[in-house]
Amino acid sequence: MSQVDVRGLLQYVPQFRGKVFVVIVDASDSALVEVMLDLVLLQNIGVQLLVGSTKHRLDVLMDRAVEAELKLSQSVWDAKSEEVGVQEVTSALHRGQAVFFDCFEEVALSDRQVNLAEVVEASKLIYLHGGDEHLVEGAIRAAEVDLKNGENSLIQRAALACLSKIPRVHLLDGSYPAVLLSELFSNEGVGTMVYADSYREIRALREEDIVELLGMIARSVRRSRLIPRSYADIEQNLGDYSVMVIDGNVVGCVALLQYPGELTAEVACLYVKQAHEGLGYGRELVRYAEKKAETLGLKSVFALTNRAAYFFQKTMGYRELQSSEIPTSRYQQLLASGRGSRIFGK
Repeated sequence: MSQVDVRGLLQYVPQFRGKVFVVIVDASDSALVEVMLDLVLLQNIGVQLLVGSTKHRLDVLMDRAVEAELKLSQSVWDAKSEEVGVQEVTSALHRGQAVFFDCFEEVALSDRQVNLAEVVEASKLIYLHGGDEHLVEGAIRAAEVDLKNGENSLIQRAALACLSKIPRVHLLDGSYPAVLLSELFSNEGVGTMVYADSYREIRALREEDIVELLGMIARSVRRSRLIPRSYADIEQNLGDYSVMVIDGNVVGCVALLQYPGELTAEVACLYVKQAHEGLGYGRELVRYAEKKAETLGLKSVFALTNRAAYFFQKTMGYRELQSSEIPTSRYQQLLASGRGSRIFGK
């Protein structure tokens, strides 16, 4: 695995440990072995697995699981009978054994599959299709999916699952190597995720985020692209800062700095992690700061930069300002710093 993969894994291991994932494996026969090896890895970090397939008979699926040395219960859960009860299933899951259930020839993400996921309080419902589904990659909020038309599409069924208390549904191309790990152990993922909870948000900086923020901006600080900031500086002005969080991880930041007696504020400390550049997150952060300025009753905002001049002018619609158009105290700081930054305002 690459360094990025390892970092992603280390971030997510504590979040996944002890959680139940329901996995519908409809990947092709040739991909089953690799899928099972990925399930072994998930099991080894403490994920509890409930596994089924609408395309493969249960004996075939379990044979592949045994070959991969997946720890599994020999009792198969058939929610339509009383042979294996919920208590037996949850006990096996808590022991670290995968439980298989029969959904052969059902529609993927059927009501019954969603109900089973609800019963075990699954945090994820994952559907590995055979590569025949053509879905747009990315994250989709369940509440924004049109459920009124009668298509009964995979996306609609995923959204209904989210509205039935399943926080996230992942739709993945099972023919893609290591797709399960690539999806789960990265912020952006590689498939389609329909979600009910907060996946990406911009919120106020919290004290526990300060170390992460300092580490994130250190590269630009050392290259003189951002003003150096200490832990104490940020802690003292915590309310000035906002962060973008994806799947619980901070990936970007922005600050709105006010000046006493002025009806303008500075958009500062704008940074997006390298792995998340080019996705429009910088634009979202600046717009968040602008909206915050409006809420505070300010008339304008400005930014000091050289490197991001094109971004502020062409993307955000800022115009270049004269030094007299920003607070005198800020201009004096700029002169003292020797940075020679250009001034842009909106």
